[in-house]
Amino acid sequence: MLDIHDYYHKMQNKDIVLAYKGNVSGDLFNCILQLAENKLDKIELSPKLKKKVFNILVEILQNIYHHFDEIQVDSEEYQTILFMLTREGEGGYNIVTGNHVAADKVAGLKKRIDDINAMSTEELKSVYRERLNNGDVSEKGGAGLGIIDIVRKSGDKLVYDFKSVNTNYSFFSLQVRVSA
Repeated sequence: MLDIHDYYHKMQNKDIVLAYKGNVSGDLFNCILQLAENKLDKIELSPKLKKKVFNILVEILQNIYHHFDEIQVDSEEYQTILFMLTREGEGGYNIVTGNHVAADKVAGLKKRIDDINAMSTEELKSVYRERLNNGDVSEKGGAGLGIIDIVRKSGDKLVYDFKSVNTNYSFFSLQVRVSA
């Protein structure tokens, strides 16, 4: 039998604030956000950092939710996401997510993230304003601002990885560091 007490201590020692692995739904994300907000309320951190962590978390989960249905899911395994919010040292947090993406979307997503990671703060601000002003809204209701907004708010580059699962899917991992 698994020793749940060992898992408890591992989670305590790794400063895991919140973790989830499971299926995707809008109601579920609302629950995760409520849990995250409650957990952040109990941790002594500045209101500015709390707001920053929460806003980035909202954006990341919205991106997963809005883009997840672009793939034709053929098994429950591919409907599963992983999400963790961890505390890192004094005043820093990591938001880590993982989900399956269609293999044919990997190159485009990788290029998009690399392009955004290569931009300066001023370039990010300029591209963000330009997209807002153009009013180009996708069929998903967004203007392609999610990843830009995450990088702008975090002030750090996105760390990501794609692991090929099979010919149809890759597992996309994303880590966002947030500090004061």
